[in-house]
Amino acid sequence: MLHSGRLRLLSLLETLGTVRAVAETAHLSASTVSQQLAVLETETRCRLLERTGRRVRLTPAGLLLARRGREILDQMAEAEAELHALNDEPIGLVRLGVFQSAIYTLAVPAATRLATTHPRLHLELIELEPHESGPALRSGEADIIVTTTDYTGLSWGADLELIPLGSDQIVLVLPPGHPLACRTTVSLAACKDEIWACDRPQSYMAELTVRLCRESGFEPRVACRFGNYLMLLRHVEAGRSIALLPALAVTPEHAVVTRGLSTPVHRNVTIVVRRGTTQRAAVNAVVAALRDHPELPALSTSHHRLGREPTEPPR
Repeated sequence: MLHSGRLRLLSLLETLGTVRAVAETAHLSASTVSQQLAVLETETRCRLLERTGRRVRLTPAGLLLARRGREILDQMAEAEAELHALNDEPIGLVRLGVFQSAIYTLAVPAATRLATTHPRLHLELIELEPHESGPALRSGEADIIVTTTDYTGLSWGADLELIPLGSDQIVLVLPPGHPLACRTTVSLAACKDEIWACDRPQSYMAELTVRLCRESGFEPRVACRFGNYLMLLRHVEAGRSIALLPALAVTPEHAVVTRGLSTPVHRNVTIVVRRGTTQRAAVNAVVAALRDHPELPALSTSHHRLGREPTEPPR
């Protein structure tokens, strides 16, 4: 009989690539992980792993079992939920991975509503930026993610189900009284001599900022890199920098000015789940709560591909 814990370790190995990474994620020692995978080979009577130098990789049989293992684990969770709630009441733990700008605008309001409508459902919120959330969903560390499908570092295969939420505009964030604030829209070329605040290296917004600035003919001079948008906005408020941020990230309590780009840029905001998990009542309830969000000016219902759209000439 297959052991669910060992199946999860095998699935994690396919996603993370090394035994050490699996051990850190599962809070086990590397030797324990190796031993459990060896037991799984014995249970299945198949060679699941092969060594390549100091590392191991999955054999075709290992790849097959890892991918089917995720389906089995999801079905086990669904069966547990059904046994505990034969009347289809959403119950149990759902882990929701959300990028930073959607935590207080989408995730927290959804959690607040669910606490009233489904008190036996426990929603755990995890801050996961786009480059982190896809692997977390596939490994089972998250059951649902809110992300952008415009992040080029991720592949969206048939194993995932995408549920569009809307389109979020990328805006230029300026200190109060900044000379560019008098314009209705701003061309990035006018910002070539500015000092910039950016997200962490290799993050979605950091890469997007650099790309857009380079397309406008300059390399941004970065004064700070914060993974926390509150700290980044404080830096802009103090007049020390300007920034590009999703409109969802800039709420009225921040003393900053936002302006659209003269050549607009948007990102698609999307709920993503592993295909099949929406059959779980608890997952269904969380997806429904996210879709039934209050009106957000920053989140339009039209969907755009990330990129430039025809508009007036740069000013």
